[in-house]
Amino acid sequence: MMQSDLTVSEVFQAYYDCRKTKRNTWSALEFEQYLERNVMNLYYELKNQTYEPGRSIMFVVTHPKPREIWAANFKDRVAHHLLYNKYAKLFYKKFIYDSYACIPEKGTLRAAQRIQHFIRSVTANHTTNAWYLKADIANFFVTINKQILDKLLMKYIKDPWWQWLTRKILHKDPRENVYIKSSKTLIKQVPAHKSLLNAPHGYGLPIGNLSSQFFANVYLDVLDQYAKHKIKIQHYARYVDDIVILHNCPKILNYYYQEMSQWIQTQLQINFHPKKKQINKIEHGVTFVGYVIRPWVKYLKRTTIENLYKKAEAVEDFNALRASVNSYFGFMRHANCYSERKKAAIHLSKKGCWFDGKLTKVKGMQ
Repeated sequence: MMQSDLTVSEVFQAYYDCRKTKRNTWSALEFEQYLERNVMNLYYELKNQTYEPGRSIMFVVTHPKPREIWAANFKDRVAHHLLYNKYAKLFYKKFIYDSYACIPEKGTLRAAQRIQHFIRSVTANHTTNAWYLKADIANFFVTINKQILDKLLMKYIKDPWWQWLTRKILHKDPRENVYIKSSKTLIKQVPAHKSLLNAPHGYGLPIGNLSSQFFANVYLDVLDQYAKHKIKIQHYARYVDDIVILHNCPKILNYYYQEMSQWIQTQLQINFHPKKKQINKIEHGVTFVGYVIRPWVKYLKRTTIENLYKKAEAVEDFNALRASVNSYFGFMRHANCYSERKKAAIHLSKKGCWFDGKLTKVKGMQ
């Protein structure tokens, strides 16, 4: 048996971190009912290496488009947080500065602000012409090769016990004994090539787990390093699998695209989506992380506002409605769209929502 430096306090901390967003779920409440016993049981399972990941729940969400969500049970989520708490900072230190998403203080707003900085830089404060390239990975989470990812993780996770836990989480196939919560009709709405149910063995990460978000960033970090340090791209940013590059010459952007495309095919066994490549003038606005970004202003994408209305119509429970609307309004608050917020507030007042005076959040229901 491998020696472990794991402590009970680390498992408790992982539990507290996990419950921040999952406390009202059925599995979280069940775990909390006998908290000390469950934490100690998990601690001894991990310490003695008898821990085995449990059953996942799969369901389909349709907003903003149909996709699968794979939810690990709460005990497994605690294990995910445990690994994340131990090694996330180590990996974050080696990431490039312009890697965003699922990193503390590196969300959509920071990404959008960075693109604004890039625009001002590459256009000399909007005095010269420049172009941008947008690209994203085709079916990213479903096509991740776990053997490649395993090697990338083990390059920095050296402790044998933590290697064991990492592999337990990484190589767990969530399709084994999965509880499928959605109907067959709803499942069919997910395109077959985007479904983890159809992924070959040894490929794909389940969308919905902290570990998958963390692992995905590790997987694409090697592309970031290649882009920044081998091809020497200056104005480069990535948010999950969406990539934006700015340059004064569109031919150079095409060169970057071809170089990165060939590299990810051979090194990571993934591909750019052939229909989502864009090269356009910056003056038209760079669409990224839900915003249309120009040097000094940010607007919301029309689809983002439309999604707000669709989500509000679909939600009946007030707490869920308030959480959803406040999320959108928080997003809108950082864009130049006060008139859109005002229109949305008037529209949502018909559902009984009333807002604070600055139209930043729902205060209650009438």
